[in-house]
Amino acid sequence: MPRPGTEATTTTTSGCEADCGVPAMKATLMMMSCRSRSRSGRAHWMLLLFCLLLAFPSHGPRAVEAFPGGYGINYGRIANNIPSPDKVVQLLRASKIRNVKIYDSDHSVLDAFKGSGLNLVIAIPNELVKDFAANESRSIDWLNENVQPYLPQTRIVGITVGNEVLGGQDTSLAEPLVQAVKNVYNGLKKFHLQDKIELFTPHSEAVFATSYPPSACVFKEDVMVYMKPLLDFFQQIGSPFYVNAYPFLAYISDPEHIDINYALFKPNPGIVDPNTSLHYDNMFDAQIDAAYAALQAAGYRDMEVRVAETGWASSGDQTEAGASVENARTYNFNLRKRLFLRKGTPLKPKRPVKAYIFALFNENSKPGPSSERHYGLFNADGRIAYDIGYEGLLPSSAPSYFLALRENV
Repeated sequence: MPRPGTEATTTTTSGCEADCGVPAMKATLMMMSCRSRSRSGRAHWMLLLFCLLLAFPSHGPRAVEAFPGGYGINYGRIANNIPSPDKVVQLLRASKIRNVKIYDSDHSVLDAFKGSGLNLVIAIPNELVKDFAANESRSIDWLNENVQPYLPQTRIVGITVGNEVLGGQDTSLAEPLVQAVKNVYNGLKKFHLQDKIELFTPHSEAVFATSYPPSACVFKEDVMVYMKPLLDFFQQIGSPFYVNAYPFLAYISDPEHIDINYALFKPNPGIVDPNTSLHYDNMFDAQIDAAYAALQAAGYRDMEVRVAETGWASSGDQTEAGASVENARTYNFNLRKRLFLRKGTPLKPKRPVKAYIFALFNENSKPGPSSERHYGLFNADGRIAYDIGYEGLLPSSAPSYFLALRENV
């Protein structure tokens, strides 16, 4: 994976919940006082109880909605030449990108986001996982320092604990991860924030033993030892499963056998999963459904899959096939269009896909191959890296392909 180690939501009510609003409850109670001994009075009491049970279910904590809409952005800052956080807020608001994820809890970012109306996910980095697992008070101190002072002006809607820990290079983090997550959740409960802030940890494709065809995907056996208690806890608190899905990385690993049009959402024959007969016309959907298949095989049929990172590099080394401005523009334009349609996948057609794009900026200080420094939708000076319909902080000299893309991809 590329990164090394509205508050206003729409709710729906059932017919019974609508009929059992406060005025209706008052009217019912008044009627009960007059006819409490009658059979009809008992019937009304039973109806009232039934409505209350629907309104206040007893099957555990409600899930937090930390991701309104379906489109978000990863705001990475491993660079020495990107705009200041206040300019970034200006850029995000101008671009109408309201869901933002960062990789730490930097106070300059938290300050800049005050009063912006943007939804922010902050992070506990991998290097703190062991410390948080060993000492619950550490999570209390961290929340006191990085969350409590900023609410509600800074709309902190989520916290990630670690990034790509399971299946990662540092295997010593696998065992303490679940306890670190539990301790942070207990800290949120102490501040009465467990129903306001979503808790999750993103996973890479390395946690899967296989992902083709999508229906055959399962977790690796050595990963499952640590994944199961983590999924048990996330199921208990209603957290989704977040995966970092990169068709770009899949393509550069086997460009001779993967149709680049399939990876870029461009017209192609697609694939048919022989086990489900479902047709896939793009790799992104296939990767998400592979994660759903792995969860189902492990016994978590109702857990939602969301994408914590996805993107395409606009430049890379000679060995990184497909890393180009044209392909990055095509992928991100088509992905944005696909997410705005709020549609599901072939396996889960009624569950709209939600994804954070990687990344906001090209980050010039990132280590690794050249592609690592070229995932940004924007250049370091705030100009667009390529045109997918956004406007930068400054006029761009990049050629405008937006209209051509609308007609041809």
